[in-house]
Amino acid sequence: IMRLLFQALCLCLALAYHHEDHHPGKPGVHQGAHHDGHHGPPHDDHHGPPHDDHHKHPDRCAGIEFDAITPDEKGNTFFFKGDHLWKGFTGKAQFLNESFHELDDHHHLDHIDAAFRMHDEEDPEDHDHIFFFLNDKVYSYYNHTLEAGFPKDIHDEFPGIPDDLDAAVECPKGECQTNSVLFFKGSHVYHHDLKTHAVKEKNWPHLGNCTAAFRWLERYYCFHGHSFTKFNPVTGEVKGDYPKDARNYFMRCPGFGHGKNDSKRDHIERCSKLPFDEFTSDDEGRSYAFRGAYFLRLDTARDGWHAWPIDSAWKEVHSDVDAVFSWDHKLYIIKDGKVYIYKTGQHYTLVEGYPKTLKEELGVEGEVDAAFVCAKEHVVHIIQGSKMLDVDLTATPRTVVKEWTLPYKHIDGAMCGADKVRVFVGPEYFEYESPQLLALGRIKPPPHKISVDLLKCED
Repeated sequence: IMRLLFQALCLCLALAYHHEDHHPGKPGVHQGAHHDGHHGPPHDDHHGPPHDDHHKHPDRCAGIEFDAITPDEKGNTFFFKGDHLWKGFTGKAQFLNESFHELDDHHHLDHIDAAFRMHDEEDPEDHDHIFFFLNDKVYSYYNHTLEAGFPKDIHDEFPGIPDDLDAAVECPKGECQTNSVLFFKGSHVYHHDLKTHAVKEKNWPHLGNCTAAFRWLERYYCFHGHSFTKFNPVTGEVKGDYPKDARNYFMRCPGFGHGKNDSKRDHIERCSKLPFDEFTSDDEGRSYAFRGAYFLRLDTARDGWHAWPIDSAWKEVHSDVDAVFSWDHKLYIIKDGKVYIYKTGQHYTLVEGYPKTLKEELGVEGEVDAAFVCAKEHVVHIIQGSKMLDVDLTATPRTVVKEWTLPYKHIDGAMCGADKVRVFVGPEYFEYESPQLLALGRIKPPPHKISVDLLKCED
């Protein structure tokens, strides 16, 4: 009897061990292999991450190679690696199917080959959509929802483009000859005209194999490993010292780039709630926020705000501007009693003979806190403490034509948009209908939070 009981006990333990070893999602147990032979958590019919509390998310600061990089229609930038993605230049990895659910309905996705955001204002049905490529299929998303009729074969949606792509990136008219998409496979680049579907194939072996491609503020980047190379989207030309480490530029990583110094990192971070030195916008519709040695630039709401060192655009200024304003397709920067005037365009060029003294150029002496010009006007409003001085920019010589007393002891910055004057004080700003109402008003309007209402940070 004892022998029978012992054999029964052994059989029960063996069955229990066999059941536990093959239980999907059981923490700490080998999970088998994917359909492609790669080990990891299996996929099932449920959306979202596998139920494995011990699953380790990848760390992009460890020096990984991205599968694709693209912004969405709201300007959020996505970095893709395997079955994970990162939203923006900071933050932790998330599972890919949390944001793009239907991908797993058609394919148990463990990676994507390429992705880009469509730029085709002539075709609003496709404009601002995100396209994903995997093997011979293409998926079109808008607002994180798969469009009807997708996935499709790549050769049906983009005739002349091969399967199994390495990378893709949008190229608007003006930067390319027409509204186009650049597709990468090996050293070959395919320029696809979105209107005519004509394809021009080029060979750019000097770029290497672009595993991801990214357009950011009118510049084009080829990523390979954890490095990147900036290139001309028409000719493939590379200027400057490349490749460079992406961790110094496209993400915040301890020990890399701006992350080496926490105080500098806070100055770059638009959501840090530190005060700004100045705000302005130029005649091309771009907005700028200056803080320390860095500035944030906004081209369009869909691209979002992005940080750059000041000397990357205005090398003569370096840092710590006093005031900035735009007039007659030129950008005026005031710093330490001097005025720097730059011609605007894709790149800024210092006008010959500058800088000049503040007195010589604008007829004003002393420290300047802020300056602004309203659209279609020729008067610059210069703020010094609680005073606002009006200077006619069309006069020769330029002198103060009117002086106002403001209801503020100090202002960090000011700018004038198409319909409002904004005054920046610490982490807040106040709106006025005109410069005159700013000067004459004695009751402050309701405050707005710079980080939340203007820079679109979370509260």
